[in-house]
Amino acid sequence: MSRQLITSEEFPQKPHNCAAVKVPGLIFCSGQVGKGEIKQATTTAITNLGKVLALAGSSLDNVVKFNIYLADMNDFAAMNEAFCAALPPNPPARTCIQAGRLPGGPTSVVEIECIAQV
Repeated sequence: MSRQLITSEEFPQKPHNCAAVKVPGLIFCSGQVGKGEIKQATTTAITNLGKVLALAGSSLDNVVKFNIYLADMNDFAAMNEAFCAALPPNPPARTCIQAGRLPGGPTSVVEIECIAQV
């Protein structure tokens, strides 16, 4: 099975991961972190996932599953508002949990990862 690492200047490979891994038919995107106010942070994370998916030859239209990690579950309603506004019709499956701590420091409020079809 072929396995392609998806990286770019904006989303460089790191020692511990890359922006996405593409295998036949699917793209597995690493989490994108949003910082600051939850609605803007959610929009930023989804926008960045869209950019990574485009690098891999796909788009947000082809996402089959999102995993969302919130720093504070009290942000759920506001995150959900921004999340729904950023998605195409016919949303995919989704999980949302509160994480104990997110990467990127104390201003990180959300991390979103996804799996998409090519």
